[in-house]
Amino acid sequence: MSGVAATDPGFAVQGWCPGALRPMLSGDGLVVRVRPRLGRFTADQAAGIARAAAAHGSGVMDVTSRANLQIRGVSADAHPALIADLDALGLVDPTEALEARRNIVVSPFADDAAMAVACRVEEVLPFLPTLPGKFGFAIDCGSNRVLAEVSADIRVERDATGGLLVRADGMTAGWRTEAGTIADDIRRIARAFVDAGGGRDGASRMADLTGRCSGGTGAILAALGPAVAVPAPVADVPMPGLYPQGALIGFAFGQTDAAMLGTLAMLGPVRPTPWRMVLVEGLTHMPGLPGLIIDPDDPLRRVVACTGAPGCPQGLAPTRALARALAAAVPAGKTLHVSGCAKGCAHSGVADVTLVAARDGFQAIRGGTARDAASTAPVAADALTADPALIKDLF
Repeated sequence: MSGVAATDPGFAVQGWCPGALRPMLSGDGLVVRVRPRLGRFTADQAAGIARAAAAHGSGVMDVTSRANLQIRGVSADAHPALIADLDALGLVDPTEALEARRNIVVSPFADDAAMAVACRVEEVLPFLPTLPGKFGFAIDCGSNRVLAEVSADIRVERDATGGLLVRADGMTAGWRTEAGTIADDIRRIARAFVDAGGGRDGASRMADLTGRCSGGTGAILAALGPAVAVPAPVADVPMPGLYPQGALIGFAFGQTDAAMLGTLAMLGPVRPTPWRMVLVEGLTHMPGLPGLIIDPDDPLRRVVACTGAPGCPQGLAPTRALARALAAAVPAGKTLHVSGCAKGCAHSGVADVTLVAARDGFQAIRGGTARDAASTAPVAADALTADPALIKDLF
């Protein structure tokens, strides 16, 4: 594998995420995203989602990087009945606009105090100024931050002393706050973002202003005052296993089915996570069910892959069979990302090696994202699976 080639640019950026009321058409039908309230589904809600996915979709489900569940394979004719079932479970917002704003990731390890903070954040959403489609929030109030690598624009965290702070993404420090004032503080930060040019001229995310534009940072600081509250240390990404809150369980490529979700719902409430895992509350043992990832050393934890072709209309090739075949060749501690196009939906960050589908094979990128320039010429998928040394040599 030698030479340099550009990755195929043939993809379209939607600029918005699917929801329940506004699904997104994919190669296998409508993708309906169900957003949990305060980061968790009750056992009854999880069981109801499983029944609805089986009745109105293909039964295939995804755990997304936004800690939501996606129901796949829904037809346009079946969508109204699915919405009715989800609404009966209390999981449908009054309007598409309110649903899009409820873009909140809550740490699966959140305690009652953090849940109360998340509730305050959710309550203030209708009163915020108009924000870009993917603008989101992270509630990460543990003694160590677990959502630091999860995309968010406004973050609620704790400092080293346990105090509450709110921080604009891209800034190293934030502003001290309290549960009683968090709503007002978030409203001020959102307004400062808009007033500083957020949502215009390519600045669709907070970090477009604060992380790469000193003028944007200055405008926000002028509106809010000095940011002096330093957030708590960053924790390693959690692994499958037992935690005080329950059992953290993974799925290959974050995909499961309605039958498995229904089985897990019988064990307790379910908290989706942004790591393609779910936390089943209250469990004191790892469930021995086929198809689950419960071993931290499982090679499938080292590979990330999007839906790919034909499930995604923008995918140039199938991805998950290739990723599964190559998993054992990925060294421990390394990550392989297999992407059906250069958009890189499954993993927006840097991977040790990224394989991006092109018109005539897969191109490799070392230490970059799917949108970076390729390090190699295209190689056919069957050649990669036939000779795992081709992958090993890239790490």
